[in-house]
Amino acid sequence: MLTTIALYCGVGAVAGVLAGLLGVGGGLVIVPMLVFCFNLQGFSPESIMHIALGTSMASIIFTSISSFMAHHRRKAVDWSIVRGVVLGILVGTYGGSIIAANLSSAFLKGFFVVFLYYVSFQMFTGKKPKPSRTLPGPAGLFGAGSVIGVVSSLVGIGGGTLSVPFMIWGNIPVHRAIGTSAAIGFPIAIAGSLGYVVNGLGTAGLPEFSLGYVYFPALVGIVAVSMFTAPLGVRLAHSLPVDRLKRVFALLLFLVATRMLMSLL
Repeated sequence: MLTTIALYCGVGAVAGVLAGLLGVGGGLVIVPMLVFCFNLQGFSPESIMHIALGTSMASIIFTSISSFMAHHRRKAVDWSIVRGVVLGILVGTYGGSIIAANLSSAFLKGFFVVFLYYVSFQMFTGKKPKPSRTLPGPAGLFGAGSVIGVVSSLVGIGGGTLSVPFMIWGNIPVHRAIGTSAAIGFPIAIAGSLGYVVNGLGTAGLPEFSLGYVYFPALVGIVAVSMFTAPLGVRLAHSLPVDRLKRVFALLLFLVATRMLMSLL
């Protein structure tokens, strides 16, 4: 068990540094690393992807708190936007976890691969939507929150990859969009974790120390270390060429996606 915890502490260390350094959601790093670790441990192939997604969601609960509080202290969170999307986020994310529970591990892995390719392209090219208008009204924010929630639940992320471009499109300044996205990540993680716990209860073949699709040894290791290494990543971001590093990381995501795709085929 100590070896297992140490392994997941390593996952948390890498995820924390990359999250702080590159501003990427931890789930993009955590999910593929967990899939690799779970395969090493011989988990049931039918549930590996579900456990990776559920555990990633649970870890984001803790990392998102420190993130959005730091942004709030810098007055970079637009709480009116958070209030506007939160209901859609909760409905969409919980609904997404129900959908995920009824999909095969292979389908979820395929969906995640497509998403990795999308993020890799976005990061490598630096493409951002051009600000074109203000954000929509309550109905539009609910709809946007629902879509962000569903996709986030299916790929085990905090939603920043979708919510930041959406807010930039709505003429929200970049730093404020990032801070607001950090706050949006908290309800995504809460609803997603609850959904993966509830929908995983009673599933046959889950490993010991699991609650639904959340695997606690991995959760403890990731959270314990990533909360310490994320600030290190932030400090490195101020001394390293981040734009160049993002392109390197985009290539890494492309390779990870390709490896996962090959394992599917």
